[in-house]
Amino acid sequence: MTMATENPDWIRLDKALSIEAERGFNNLQGNQYKFNEFLCFSFGQSPPSGTPISDRRRWQDLATQYANYPSLTIAQRKTLITQTRQFLHELRTTLETPTEPPSPKLPKTTAITDKTSSLRPVTLDQSLSTLAEVGSSRGDLLKRLGLYTVKDLLFYYPRDHIDYARQVSICHLVAGETVTIVGTVKRCNCFTSPKNKKLSIFELILKDNTGQIKLNRFFAGARFTNRGWQERQKRFYPVGAVVAASGLVKQNRYGVTLENPEIEVLDSLGSSIDSLKIGRVFPVYPLTEGVGADLIRKAIIASLEAIKQIRDPLPRILREEYGLIGLKEAINNIHFPESPELLAHARRRLVFDEFFYLQLGFLQRRQEQKQIHNSAVFTPQGKLIEQFNQILPFSLTNAQQRVINEILEDLNSVTPMNRLVQGDVGAGKTIVAVFAILAALQSSYQAALMAPTEVLAEQHYRKLVPWFNQLYLPVELLTGSTKKAKREEIHRQLITGELPLLVGTHALIQDPVNFQKLGLVVIDEQHRFGVQQRAKLLAKGKSPHVLTMTATPIPRTLALTLHGDLDVSQIDELPPGRQAIQTTALTGKERPKLMI
Repeated sequence: MTMATENPDWIRLDKALSIEAERGFNNLQGNQYKFNEFLCFSFGQSPPSGTPISDRRRWQDLATQYANYPSLTIAQRKTLITQTRQFLHELRTTLETPTEPPSPKLPKTTAITDKTSSLRPVTLDQSLSTLAEVGSSRGDLLKRLGLYTVKDLLFYYPRDHIDYARQVSICHLVAGETVTIVGTVKRCNCFTSPKNKKLSIFELILKDNTGQIKLNRFFAGARFTNRGWQERQKRFYPVGAVVAASGLVKQNRYGVTLENPEIEVLDSLGSSIDSLKIGRVFPVYPLTEGVGADLIRKAIIASLEAIKQIRDPLPRILREEYGLIGLKEAINNIHFPESPELLAHARRRLVFDEFFYLQLGFLQRRQEQKQIHNSAVFTPQGKLIEQFNQILPFSLTNAQQRVINEILEDLNSVTPMNRLVQGDVGAGKTIVAVFAILAALQSSYQAALMAPTEVLAEQHYRKLVPWFNQLYLPVELLTGSTKKAKREEIHRQLITGELPLLVGTHALIQDPVNFQKLGLVVIDEQHRFGVQQRAKLLAKGKSPHVLTMTATPIPRTLALTLHGDLDVSQIDELPPGRQAIQTTALTGKERPKLMI
């Protein structure tokens, strides 16, 4: 290990922490320094530029903690390293996230806010039908989308955006890109197709100082084949007029062109573009029958004035800490962004809000459940657990023991446990679940283990039978393939309490399955069950404790987002002799590399 440089080497720091954890937290000796000396020197340097004040204090505290590392116990060292790795990951993410939106790019366009010309002030609670740009009949159409007020419309975000904000020269057009070009009209023509008398073809040839391009638009319908209509189209684009066109660049046998381009005539080469689409990033909204995209866009433009009435619920200090723009600016730029960069910042702020409120909802629901529901209190130590420890032919890993302790602590409380255990295949999640099951059984309660498939349920059953036979405890398997006679026998044993543990699939949630005293529910791969399916199983007991397991590699932050009402435990250590699990993400182009 060598000295840290002025700016932290994130990879070397993480590697040092990983190796120390893999080697048993023994304060390894590097080429020049011991592990704790290397970390002490690294955190003794000044924190990286841009580090928040609170993280600066944490950075300095870590230097002191690693100076005392040799005097810590193994458990304390493990906790410190885990916290350090999480801190470095979060700090690096914060520092690498842009906080200041860059200035908009060319082409020059008229700001959308300059287009609002309502004679009367617009309020958030105002009905959309009262807007001059909407009216009563169109207001009824918007109700089909659940849009009744100006506030509803402002918070009706686009599902996508098309980027026409990139202006290029004609000679630099590349197929597949979405761009805007500005040039002068060389020739314009509009005529009826010789092969289809109900199809009118519009042709426009533009040129700039790098080349020329032919643009086509097609109009189907008898009214477009009217000679007067075609002549009017030609007069809109006289030879020498300056035109801006936006669209997707396509390659055909005649060269490059723009697919179904949006076109606008400009006053001059340097003039602003007034179109809602051309030369800017414009929104694409979810629609329904009878509601067109232009109606949504025009209604939103008429409502933008009311954005200033929106209050930002996030305090400034929180926005600055996470590099978020204000809510008013975010809503304005999610609808009509001045640049792709501002759109990215707007989307980031609104996504943050959605996850933030989701987490608040989870926390609120969790607090309500703690106050309303009382569960059974299980004895964390007892004869069954002691016997099981004696018959185990192997020792538990430190990670397994840590997770078991967390579970037993939850079970020793009147608050219902709701814990997710994550771990790779082979990490030993089933053993952890057995300890929870035995805690329930030795407290005179029944337990149920539900798996998503018959194969997985039978695997659990076959693994549990040898252990439970040695403990003189009955265990049964209930699936869709179970014979009628055996099924009825299991039902009777559950009601009388003779059967303490039942393993099965969706068959466990059927009406005939009734427990005498269900205290614990274990669910494997819970994301493969629906909410109602899990609720039906839980309803067979009185506020039972719930333990869910998954081998799906979900990052902890994402797990808290997906399962915000769960406590999350991670089995991050494989038993000795197990091959490490490597998870790889491949793109579509890399599919041939995948070996089946």
